[in-house]
Amino acid sequence: MPLLTIDRLRAGYGNLEVLHGVSLTVEAGEFVSLIGANGAGKTTLLRAISGTARLMDGSISLGGNGLSGLPGHRRPRLGIAHVPEGRQVFPELTVRDNLLVGSYSRRDRTDREQQLERVISLFPRLRERYGQRGGTLSGGEQQMVAIGRAMMLKPILLMLDEPSQGLAQIVTRQVYENLADINRQGTTVLLVEQQVVNALRYSQRVYVMERGLITASGDSKEMRHDEQIRARYLGL
Repeated sequence: MPLLTIDRLRAGYGNLEVLHGVSLTVEAGEFVSLIGANGAGKTTLLRAISGTARLMDGSISLGGNGLSGLPGHRRPRLGIAHVPEGRQVFPELTVRDNLLVGSYSRRDRTDREQQLERVISLFPRLRERYGQRGGTLSGGEQQMVAIGRAMMLKPILLMLDEPSQGLAQIVTRQVYENLADINRQGTTVLLVEQQVVNALRYSQRVYVMERGLITASGDSKEMRHDEQIRARYLGL
């Protein structure tokens, strides 16, 4: 059974339907990318999974358990962590306190401290910035904090929306290497990305979205050589 199953999902905001019958699956331990142009519905799909977009029809299930009737604030307790576009680091909080915000639903102090150490080991740069306020960090460091904060949940599904936005190429590469490490350690990753080269390089499978629909899917390495993908998204 897949970890995440989305079946004929229609979702949006108010009366505006953005997704028009999306179906996809993500297996436990996979690194899956979702690519497409601006306005294709990629962000809305992540928001539907995390419970911040309105579900109009269809279903979402995690490990076989339906999420449709579960409010968004309860979904992180099931192991769903969502790193939104724009990082959204708390500027006045220190790096440590920003990270601890991600463990708000966990009561075991010892377990929380152990996970904090694990996160810092994933992002050694944050140890150097531990007592520094979030608003004074570089864009790459803020992205590390945002991902680290999500990892404080010990998620089984880590979702990221445009993690490379506004980052220099060398910093983007480091962020993706961090995500690859997280995935190798067993966390399932679902990534929304417009920098398609990185999405295809680091993920195992890819879905293509256009106008609220899935229009193609396949192995990431094979998709890198697909003529339509190369022409439309890679400019080749």
